[in-house]
Parts: sequence; C-alpha cells; structure tokens
Amino acid sequence: MAKSKNHTNHNQNQKAHKNGIKKPKRKRNESKRGMCQKFLRNLRYSKKGNVSHEESLKRAEERKAKYAGQPAPVKL
Repeated sequence: MAKSKNHTNHNQNQKAHKNGIKKPKRKRNESKRGMCQKFLRNLRYSKKGNVSHEESLKRAEERKAKYAGQPAPVKL
C-alpha cells in the first residue's frame, strides 16, 4: 500500500517561536577580508582625505574668528 502522507508542518511554528525568532545581529564594521583589493586600496586613499570631528570644529572656530568683525553676507 502506498504512503498517503508525504509532508507535514505540524508544530514547527510553535517550536520556532519557543525561544523567539530573532533578527541576526548586525556587526558594527563588516570584515574586509575577501573584499576586492582595488576597492580597499581606494578606500584607504579616500579615508586619508577625511577630516576628524575635532579638526572640523577647530576649523569652524578659525573661520568664525576670521570673519568676526565683518557684516553677514546678504542673501538674494
């Protein structure tokens, strides 16, 4: 006699939710291992040109001091 039941999903949903279905944890920085070398080299050069937050604040203060006595520019 042939089998009549080929598949069942009984209790699988309950088992999955027993400990909760969790999202995969996202890493803060993805590993660069196995990435394209050309891309990584370009990434290194582009990072070199970036300015840190402290440096940008310092430059802003210098700009404020430079234009302190002058009137504000007129916007048309």
